[in-house]
Amino acid sequence: MRLILLGPPGSGKGTQAKLIVDNNAIPHLSTGDMLRQAVAAKTETGKKAQAVMNAGKLVSDDIVNAIVSDRIDMSDCSNGFILDGYPRTLKQADALGAMLEGKGLSLNCVVALRVDDDALVERVSGRFTCSKCGEGYHDKYKLPQVPGKCDRCGSKIFTRRVDDNEETMRTRLQAYYKETAPLIGFYYAKGLLRGVDGMGDIAEVAEGVQRVLEEAVR
Repeated sequence: MRLILLGPPGSGKGTQAKLIVDNNAIPHLSTGDMLRQAVAAKTETGKKAQAVMNAGKLVSDDIVNAIVSDRIDMSDCSNGFILDGYPRTLKQADALGAMLEGKGLSLNCVVALRVDDDALVERVSGRFTCSKCGEGYHDKYKLPQVPGKCDRCGSKIFTRRVDDNEETMRTRLQAYYKETAPLIGFYYAKGLLRGVDGMGDIAEVAEGVQRVLEEAVR
């Protein structure tokens, strides 16, 4: 099973990807992880990426495409993979299509998590975590049972990501709709798109995702 997971920042792609991995025994390929692995392994492409980053520049599409291609060739991808964070643009989507065709492969489906923007901003901007054990909380949906004290470890120190605020989240959403959302129409036209309501709880969303994956490989 070869699939792409689409959705705006904060939509739960990472959480759902982990569940897909557990349910289908295929690797989760995120752009950041693949880039770090290629640099650490000192592959030819990884060396090029490291040089670009050392110069303070953005890694080009050609380098990202090559890193994805190398990763897909690894043995653990023989039964499929989940792409998360790639492709990010129509140009990358075209490159991925040509890349897979050259390998004699094709995508089974593209899963798009549908979310409400305002609810998503509220979900993300209210998040905070325990600094000691990483337990997650939310100002509205999940406060500690004892105010100021972590339910899991009892720590009284909590942190918030600096980008978990309304202004930053709306900026990230604008970038998503400008660069990545066009992929929804692109893959719809190819008959690969499957939409899933991403506003339910984790189990409900996971059930919807698994259902469309099973339909896609029938």
